[in-house]
Amino acid sequence: MSRPTVLIVDDTPDNLALMSALLKDECLVKVANHGQKALRIAASDTSLDLILLDVMMPEMDGYEVCRRLKAEEATRDIPVIFLTAKSEVGDETLGFSLGAVDYISKPISPPVVLARVRTHLKLKQMSDALKAHNITLEEEVERRTAEVVAIQDVTIHAMASLAETRDSDTGNHIRRTKHYVRLLAEKLRDHPRFEHFLGDDRNIDMLYKSAPLHDIGKVGVPDRILLKPGRFEPDEMEIMKTHTTLGRDAILQAERELGLEMPFLHHAKEIAYSHQEKWDGSGYPQGLAGEDIPISARLMAVADVYDALISKRVYKDGMSHEQAVKIMHEGSGSHFDPDVILAFLELQAEFQEVAERYADTDDELGAKAAHLSKFQG
Repeated sequence: MSRPTVLIVDDTPDNLALMSALLKDECLVKVANHGQKALRIAASDTSLDLILLDVMMPEMDGYEVCRRLKAEEATRDIPVIFLTAKSEVGDETLGFSLGAVDYISKPISPPVVLARVRTHLKLKQMSDALKAHNITLEEEVERRTAEVVAIQDVTIHAMASLAETRDSDTGNHIRRTKHYVRLLAEKLRDHPRFEHFLGDDRNIDMLYKSAPLHDIGKVGVPDRILLKPGRFEPDEMEIMKTHTTLGRDAILQAERELGLEMPFLHHAKEIAYSHQEKWDGSGYPQGLAGEDIPISARLMAVADVYDALISKRVYKDGMSHEQAVKIMHEGSGSHFDPDVILAFLELQAEFQEVAERYADTDDELGAKAAHLSKFQG
């Protein structure tokens, strides 16, 4: 192992020479004959393991040097031993209060100085080793956390991709709606009714990731209904409504097979099961009303309906933004949470920007038409 580095600070040449001779066989010795030079060396030399510091020096005394060392992040962890003729109890008390690890009175006893220097160098070595170990542990925790997050993202993406294979209208719709949900969540994060939930960045992030799973249950709806180009018959509509329960149950079944409940899928289950609920209780599958509807589902309802209104389908033209906003506004207090609609109205420009950025291209619409005709021929 390399020898430790010690900085000796004293304005008296004889003292510098004495201490250098005492330590040179065990340490790399650096010297400074005044406080400013000591501070410059400490700030520029990351290898310092210990500072032996005189108190009585001109211009800047040792106490002030110590105070400044402890005030800077780069130097605060370097152990300081005061080496001084000031030997009153009050002097020692002040030295320790400033962060020194030891206080040795002059005239020195060489064996005592060597013993204390060795002790504090050993403590510094152990402290550095522990710090390095903690950094390694933190890096490992960060790496494993990143792996867990990646697994979560892949799981959600895979499930959303499965929905895309069945529903010809899903592609960019799920991309747009997850951005709408994030816009609404961030807008409402400080609202008194929502801050307990949306004030947590982790919840907003999980809402953004979970939003694409709102229609995952459509994988269980028969093609003759899911891909029908037009209005559903009453019995068909009842089957279509089951996609909320099918989606929730698919996620539950995945958890059962894993043998544990996955917290990161909690919002996905809420969104899949309850995004068709309405503020006045006329929605499905449970007929929930008002605050009984999960916040995640209330945000998803606004995002989902707005996008459905403005989107062009092979069997219908999309509405203008203005027409869609009018319908959304009229649904405040009946279909939608009034406060979520107020947030939506204030975010109109942002919603339009998302809709334009992820708009369906003519090629994509053509592909959807071909996908639909394959099951209608």
